[in-house]
Amino acid sequence: MRIEKKIWPQYFDKVASGEKNFEIRLADFECKAGDVLILKEWDPKTKTYTGRSMEKYVKYVAKTKGMSFYTPAEIEKHGFQVIGLGDQ
Repeated sequence: MRIEKKIWPQYFDKVASGEKNFEIRLADFECKAGDVLILKEWDPKTKTYTGRSMEKYVKYVAKTKGMSFYTPAEIEKHGFQVIGLGDQ
C-alpha cells in the first residue's frame, strides 16, 4: 500500500539525509511492513506543500496502545522516547 503523509521541513531534511530513520505518527491509519510512505514536505507557516517529496519503505511498525510494560504513572512522569537503530 502507498500512503501519503505530510512532513515538516526540519524532519524532511533529516529523513532525506539519512540522519532520521524513523517516524512518530498518530496511529489513525493502517500501516504495515512493506508499505511505502510518500512523505510530502509541508510548511506549517504557510500551510502549503513545498513541492518536495520522497518515498520510504516501511520496515517495522510498533503501536503503543495496549502496551502494558509500564504503569500509567510511569508514562505520565517520563513519557516515551523513540530510539532509531542502525549499524555504525
